[in-house]
Amino acid sequence: MEHTDYAKGQECSQKRSPFDMIINQIRRTKSFTDRRPRASVGRFFRPTENSDKKDGGIPESGEPEGQRDQEKAGRGGPAVSEPCSVVGWGRVKQFVQKLGKKLDSSSLNLGHCDLTATDILELATLLPFLSQLEEIDLSWNDLIGGSLKAFPAQVRHVARLRRLRLSSCRLKAEDLTALGETLNYLPLLEVVDLSWNAGVGGNLQRLLSGFQPGSTLKELHLVECQLTAADAHALGGAMNILPSLELLDLSANRLLEGGIGELAPQLKGNSGLKVLRMHMCGLRQDSLLMLGKALQFLPALEQLDLSCNQGVSGGFAQVSAHLTQLTHLRNLDLHQCSLKEEDVQALVQVVPSLGDLKVLDLSSNKKVGGLGQVLFPALPLTRLKTLSMNGCCLTEESYRSLASAVQSQGQLESLGLSWNKCVGGNLRQLLQALQPGSHLQQLRLASCGLTTEDLLQLASASKRGALVHLRQLELMYNDGVGEQGWTHLFKEAEDLRALTELDVSLHPSGRSSARPRASLWLPALLGALPRLPSLACLSLQGWALTAREREGLEASNRDGKRSVTFDYDPQPGAGDREAGSMGQPVA
Repeated sequence: MEHTDYAKGQECSQKRSPFDMIINQIRRTKSFTDRRPRASVGRFFRPTENSDKKDGGIPESGEPEGQRDQEKAGRGGPAVSEPCSVVGWGRVKQFVQKLGKKLDSSSLNLGHCDLTATDILELATLLPFLSQLEEIDLSWNDLIGGSLKAFPAQVRHVARLRRLRLSSCRLKAEDLTALGETLNYLPLLEVVDLSWNAGVGGNLQRLLSGFQPGSTLKELHLVECQLTAADAHALGGAMNILPSLELLDLSANRLLEGGIGELAPQLKGNSGLKVLRMHMCGLRQDSLLMLGKALQFLPALEQLDLSCNQGVSGGFAQVSAHLTQLTHLRNLDLHQCSLKEEDVQALVQVVPSLGDLKVLDLSSNKKVGGLGQVLFPALPLTRLKTLSMNGCCLTEESYRSLASAVQSQGQLESLGLSWNKCVGGNLRQLLQALQPGSHLQQLRLASCGLTTEDLLQLASASKRGALVHLRQLELMYNDGVGEQGWTHLFKEAEDLRALTELDVSLHPSGRSSARPRASLWLPALLGALPRLPSLACLSLQGWALTAREREGLEASNRDGKRSVTFDYDPQPGAGDREAGSMGQPVA
């Protein structure tokens, strides 16, 4: 009956008088006004299909508003696209605002909104009014899994969509099927991010089957999706229809390794691939060899992440010849790969061929520490901007070799030497290698066994302008530094005007241990804060602070010109009880 009445209404629309059309326009305007209060509870009580039709809502046929209005105009009916768009945009605005988000015609970001399946159904009905959308982000809404089946019927209204992000949504197999169906209506789609959805594992083919030959997809993010060997096989089969792919992130899929044999050879056809991330994928020597053979066919590759794959240990000698073909590689991450001596020797042969290399991370590879004197001279330090050697057990000889290499270049922006005890007592060697006006922006020296003398040398380097661009300084877990070292560093802080983050935390102490007092050097820090205009975060974890001292730190934010985040232990220090009359701890 309802459908019959609607058909009759369409037929009679051709016979209306001009007076009827005017009255109808007034009614439509009134209905929109009446709907506005009701829309605030639309999340739980939805308009009926009839009311949608009367108020200019979504047509039952699913046709775009503009198309339906044009057909009416062609039959002599009034063109009502403008009132309809006003009604629809009003509904969209109310939906977005009740979730605490701002409305943007080209980007819909509803991440971290605690969306439910009901919200997704409502959102699907609003897509016809969002034809300008280029991005939809529904990430971190873990209650919407199983509800995406409402999308295929409406997604054709957002044919301009370029980026679709659904990270951590607890997607299910039926969601992957629905997404695969929507791909037919998204010819411009460039980015798909389904990371942190365990339901993708074993069901990736449901998504991939929706891609058409010549797809415009540029980025595919599938981090920690519990991908299986079968998924790797399916992905390999889809590579030939994804010629535009530039970024493939398969990180943290430990079960993927069994399918590398099917995936790796298919990468050869994606010569435009620029970023390949396979962090923590359970790779072994044989899978590294298969991957290495494919790398020589990826001349555009700029970033390669094979970190946290201990199984590849001892296998780089077999792929060194292939790595030398990556002449445009800018970022190589091999941290925590249990590299052996033969691996380091292979890298020494490879690195000179990587003329564009800007970032190298070899952290947490203990064997590297004893071969630094061979490795560092081979590095393209005249171009390298980031070098991470944290936890590499550097020897004193390797450390001296590094200091000598740093002295010969001026482009280094980030240097990580944390957890290398040889730095303690020898920081002067490195700092002297830094020239005034050095480009260094990040210096990580956590748990290096630094001494008071090292801090005095750091202050001296700051005074002569070697750290003028430094933005991040990590000095935590160096419990051997005395009061004089901290005091002198803060007194010379005027030359650290670019500093935004400073961490001087101590090792976590046991409950029965008395924490060191910061009182001896804190006045120097308080005096330095006005001379550190860029400082945004200061970590003092492990230090005992009285209520008055905390108040003094927080007072530096009260001028309204800055906002520094102070990170200290939430529980009162031992001295707080003694100074209870001085004030209350700042939350």
